[in-house]
Amino acid sequence: VQLQASGGGLVQAGGSLRLSCAAFGRTFGTYAMGWFRQAPGKEREFVATISWSGGTTVYTDSVKGRFTISRDMAKKTMYLQMDSLKPEDTAIYSCAADRTDWRGPLTQGDEYGFWGQGTQVTVSS
Repeated sequence: VQLQASGGGLVQAGGSLRLSCAAFGRTFGTYAMGWFRQAPGKEREFVATISWSGGTTVYTDSVKGRFTISRDMAKKTMYLQMDSLKPEDTAIYSCAADRTDWRGPLTQGDEYGFWGQGTQVTVSS
């Protein structure tokens, strides 16, 4: 599968952005997907994941209640709605897809087999 992320940008603290991750080349509704981020000088961090059906989601504690992950089967696209953004959310955000079908949501980066290019999110104070 090929993944194409988009939707990043510059926003003030308290603002919102919606990231998209379009998938190509594989039946969309059969594999878990996730979002990760990497800030300058820091390691890649798990942000959110969604199961193959969309029925189960998991978030890292720092974004709970502010971010919402979802997937649209018809559009073959995963989303990350980010509200109440904070400067510490500034990072390059990447989407990922599981290499194996029918598994649950995945929180570890090395469990994923496919990655999209990153999209920059910058939150100013």
